[in-house]
Amino acid sequence: MSVPAPIQRVLDTNIVLDLWVFDEPRAEALRVSVETGNTHWLATAAMREELARVLAYPQIVKRLTHRDLPASAVLGHFDRWAQLHPDAPKAEYACKDADDQKFIDLAVAHTAALHSKDAQVLCMKKRLERCGVPLNPAT
Repeated sequence: MSVPAPIQRVLDTNIVLDLWVFDEPRAEALRVSVETGNTHWLATAAMREELARVLAYPQIVKRLTHRDLPASAVLGHFDRWAQLHPDAPKAEYACKDADDQKFIDLAVAHTAALHSKDAQVLCMKKRLERCGVPLNPAT
């Protein structure tokens, strides 16, 4: 019996927060997929830097404090599960939100699935599919 190859995925910062800060029920299957190795989570150093910056936002700090969860634990998940890659070359399509471009670029460079809730990314679904990048596929 053959084991299916892990799926390459790029997770934007809000998705990472859903997985390990907010325990979003709709993200549970993706979290399990990452933690069991069924997903290869592709990321860059810039994505980690963004996550660290976002974890210091007052509304996120409040949530972390409420859960007695240090930001270092969330970064630890990143360090354990994300597979670091160099910054990808600029993709054929540009996102209106420059902060999201790095996720698109990496997904396009690796023809990896992209997981995002950002409206500026969601409106690019058809363009991303033309590049071989499924947006928010089921896990």
